[in-house]
Amino acid sequence: MVFLNLLTFGLWGKLGRLTHYAVDAVLISTILAGMRRSTGLTFNTERVTVGSDKDANKWIDKYLGVGEWVMDQSVAIAGSSGWFHRTR
Repeated sequence: MVFLNLLTFGLWGKLGRLTHYAVDAVLISTILAGMRRSTGLTFNTERVTVGSDKDANKWIDKYLGVGEWVMDQSVAIAGSSGWFHRTR
């Protein structure tokens, strides 16, 4: 393993750290999507950006959209499995 680390100049460790941060970011986005679904509270993107920077708002909306997609897929998988049932 040390030889592989030398050949790749330590990129495996950096790739693992980047993957960890990406998974954490998706989990935070999914938590925000769950909050929106269960309580109706939405994230106010206008408070994050100052001025007329519409590009930042687009990126935030895309980021929150990833959480919505993960939430949809998770609910679909859990609903089709035999481990969960609806109580409402």
